[in-house]
Amino acid sequence: MADKIEKTDEEWREELSRDEYEVCRLKGTEAPFTGEYVGNKATGTYLCRCCEAELFSSETKYESHSGWPSFWQPLKEEGIDETHDLSHGMQRTEVTCSRCDSHLGHVFPDGPQPTGLRYCINSVSLKFKPEDGES
Repeated sequence: MADKIEKTDEEWREELSRDEYEVCRLKGTEAPFTGEYVGNKATGTYLCRCCEAELFSSETKYESHSGWPSFWQPLKEEGIDETHDLSHGMQRTEVTCSRCDSHLGHVFPDGPQPTGLRYCINSVSLKFKPEDGES
């Protein structure tokens, strides 16, 4: 992963929209089935909204019917960090960008093979870079 990005809270507030800041920096969650990339079927790469690190490939995206973009594996294991999350009275595993610590979503053990994992990621925490020639 490229060099770690560290910014002040004020710098993040200036760069991100209110919704982006709420999810990416304050560990919020967008409402299900409202995100820009839930139904995206284009070929390309999903980047971190905050630092543009490459996180997920469209090749591992699948329809989980959960209301959020879901992937069965990250592009590179070192591109994300996973942390035990006990917030909201639940036991989950939070997923963050390893480059800028942006909150992405959570990973659950109920995904498809070959990994059996479901990386449930907020659209607002992502940017989509289409493969050359696609829009």
